[in-house]
Amino acid sequence: MAPVARLPSTVDGDRSTSIGNPEVTVTVGVVGASGVVGDRFRRRLASLRPDSLTLALDTRTTSVARIVGRQPLDAVVLLQPGAHLSLAVDFAALGVPVVSIGDQVADVRRLLASGSVAEGADVPLVVGAGMSPGLVALLARHLSRGLQRLDEIHVALHGTAGPSCARRHHRALAGHAVEWRDGHELDARAGTGRELVWFPEPVGAYDCYRAEMPTPIVLHRVFDGAERVTVRVSANRRDRLTSRLPMLTPPHREGGVGAVRVEVRGPGPSGERLALVAGIAELVGTAAAATAVAITDRVLAGVVPSGVVALGDDRLDTVELLHLVERAGVRLQEFTGVPND
Repeated sequence: MAPVARLPSTVDGDRSTSIGNPEVTVTVGVVGASGVVGDRFRRRLASLRPDSLTLALDTRTTSVARIVGRQPLDAVVLLQPGAHLSLAVDFAALGVPVVSIGDQVADVRRLLASGSVAEGADVPLVVGAGMSPGLVALLARHLSRGLQRLDEIHVALHGTAGPSCARRHHRALAGHAVEWRDGHELDARAGTGRELVWFPEPVGAYDCYRAEMPTPIVLHRVFDGAERVTVRVSANRRDRLTSRLPMLTPPHREGGVGAVRVEVRGPGPSGERLALVAGIAELVGTAAAATAVAITDRVLAGVVPSGVVALGDDRLDTVELLHLVERAGVRLQEFTGVPND
């Protein structure tokens, strides 16, 4: 995807963003702190908010009630692989704001339906706060400002973070993909629908396929007027042929540079049909951690509404969140069609 430029709205002017009060310490519990994303999350949150103290939580040996009773938490961030519903609901019920990067389809559906718990406790429960669907939704919301109406969202993803993410990607190619056509949810077979996608450099072009991802579900919730929503992930022939088998080789500690490409379509300011594109080329673990840090900062600032919230929600300040993602180390790019000098 070239030529590109930095997203203009995230760098124009001297946008001020609160980084907390050094005299008042905020405490953030982190479940899954030892993983690739967890380690980067803790370091980037400490850099962005010097007032923060992160605690690694082991909920396997300690109940949620005991954790909260022993150490009052200003927020808890769920970064571990697997389902997040039980922990998210338990923490929210005790009045602790929750940020989840969970990416299992059934789990995300249940989280999105858990608004009554968070609303009853008057705390936010942020769903899908990783690279996808979180950063994807922020980029789609940013691009949608250039349209009269957003009709379509098409997303492509490349790369994985740590071993758990690699296993998740492997299984996703063998599951059931969700997408929207003409406003209706459809179930399609994962591993089909090949498209050649050009990602931002240095990633370049990859064949991408349908996969079992929660991203279309979250995007359609945030952009309920979108008639088409599709998501594809990069894969080679071996990935597709072995997706229904155990991984043939152990996954790497971390994959290489990953990428996101988000394209939105709809009528432009003068009624002309437009397709606008933005994306990133970055380590997946870094992109996921930066997105989680950005929304956690806003939760700690008390500006995220109570109840279930997904990134891209028009109640959130998308420009500010993208600004924080950049400050956490992710370069955002937008396709302009104009060659760079």
